[in-house]
Amino acid sequence: MRLNWRGILSAAVLAGACLAGATSAAAQDDQFLMPEQSAAKARQILDQAVEALGGNAYLNVHDVTCTGRLGQFDHAGEVTGFGKFIDYSQPPFKERQENLPKKNIIQVYNGDKGWDLDRGGVSDAPKADVTDFKEEVQKDLDYILRQRSHEPGMVLRYAGPDVVDLKQAEWVEMVDSDNRTIRIAFADNTHLPIRKTVETRDPRMQRKTEEVEYYSNYHPIDGVQTPFQITRERNQIKIFQVFFDKCEYNTSVSDALFTKESLDQRWAQIPNRDKVADKKETDRLKDKQKDDQDSGNSGSTDKN
Repeated sequence: MRLNWRGILSAAVLAGACLAGATSAAAQDDQFLMPEQSAAKARQILDQAVEALGGNAYLNVHDVTCTGRLGQFDHAGEVTGFGKFIDYSQPPFKERQENLPKKNIIQVYNGDKGWDLDRGGVSDAPKADVTDFKEEVQKDLDYILRQRSHEPGMVLRYAGPDVVDLKQAEWVEMVDSDNRTIRIAFADNTHLPIRKTVETRDPRMQRKTEEVEYYSNYHPIDGVQTPFQITRERNQIKIFQVFFDKCEYNTSVSDALFTKESLDQRWAQIPNRDKVADKKETDRLKDKQKDDQDSGNSGSTDKN
């Protein structure tokens, strides 16, 4: 049987137009909400979301362990590869991520400190990486829903209905004391978050950055609804995509995992032959990078 693609597309466009008209009318009504009413409606949606995510089980998450695959992308949004990982966290301020299966590349963050284990051994994480981690904490969806939405100085606003990722949804907008604008879309039928956008502005360059995260493929794990697929874009360029294989909650993850000493112990366990092989690979990549740079500089000189 031949499908009538033109007819299907026309019907979809017509349905979308009707839906957009209804959404626009509803949004116009919501423009007349007083600030207190808007904040109250936003709080209602946030409370519904927390309940849908697991209620007390969601609020009482003390640690999380997840395994999965991480897809990384270059500056043009093209896939550069997928890597398996295991991630341990005590949200919101402690996180440890290890590559699998070797566990010879590890990043640990603990509040305002961080450490790396790589082919060269154990070292302090660069200050820029620690700063980025602390910023990521402030934008983390779970931290926002569990705690930050209640913090002093956080402005809540109902931002209206919409069709988001082909789902009827409602937006809640928050502006924190550091002028981050956080918008979260919640699906009408499940009350689960399906998209989050965060707008920030560099105070020195006055440059606006928009990050978007998409949440999908939810599974109930230990009473907590968990998105098994998360995608992030920055200024419309895809940054990473995560596919979780397994997640566990409240398994009494040890505090010791989030220390430099744990990385020193892991480094001591790695066989010397692996360290030598890793160092050779590091040197090879450094030489290749240098050759590429020299080649690029040579090309620029020839043109001049």
